[in-house]
Amino acid sequence: MLIGLVTFIALMGFTLGPRVGLTWPEKFVRDSVGFVQGVFYKPASYIAGFFEDVRSMKEVYAENERLKKAVAQYARESAEYHSIKTENETYMNLLKFTEAQKGKYDYDFRPANVLSVNQDPNNHTLVIDLGSKDGVRANMSVTSVEGMVGVISQVGNFTSTVKLLTTLDPQDAKRQQIAATVSNKDTFGIIESYDKQTKMLKMTRIPEDDPVKDGDLIVSSGSGGVIPRGMIIGKVDKVEDGEFGLTRTATIDPAASFQEWKTLLVVFTPEEPQE
Repeated sequence: MLIGLVTFIALMGFTLGPRVGLTWPEKFVRDSVGFVQGVFYKPASYIAGFFEDVRSMKEVYAENERLKKAVAQYARESAEYHSIKTENETYMNLLKFTEAQKGKYDYDFRPANVLSVNQDPNNHTLVIDLGSKDGVRANMSVTSVEGMVGVISQVGNFTSTVKLLTTLDPQDAKRQQIAATVSNKDTFGIIESYDKQTKMLKMTRIPEDDPVKDGDLIVSSGSGGVIPRGMIIGKVDKVEDGEFGLTRTATIDPAASFQEWKTLLVVFTPEEPQE
């Protein structure tokens, strides 16, 4: 009995005394608890991370959609801005052109929007949004700010058809010839055809001794009473001897571009009042 008590007191002193490490029972308990905690903690950590990733993906998707809408809005506004800017520049050019022409001739220029274009090479025409209700008549001239485009061939109540200079053909019985001259000179000739290959106009019947030369500005002379005087046609590209050497022929580079027109001008002369 005494021996057991002494042994118990000795064990208690040993247990409560200063220790450097854990006993193997304590190590076993600690490792067991750590293992169990790891089993439950890792899946919980994975699940929490998964939901965090899902939330982050939703935020990225929402931000991506917001940026897409912002880019689309910017593109629309940019396109509208450039469209309005181009339209304003067009109208400013038209205004400058008409004001400059008023100082030369007593003409009135009425803006017309191009509604459609017929690209048939044998019948190259376009339709504008002015008709008889606007005072438009057949054979009235149509021009751009660059130069003469053509003449009115058909007139409806609200629209008109413009036959372009590119349809000029000497073989056409109904062809529209244009009496032409060199600006500020006494040159005389006839614009009678358009070459679809070279995209040049041909001016014939120029007198043999006429001083016309490369670079001269060709305008309508007003002879014949159909095409008013002073309509810009183009510039002389080259001059050659005509048939039989009795006249000369000039190749004319058209002033008008004959493409991508949106707005043109119908020319009203004093004999053709607007209604």
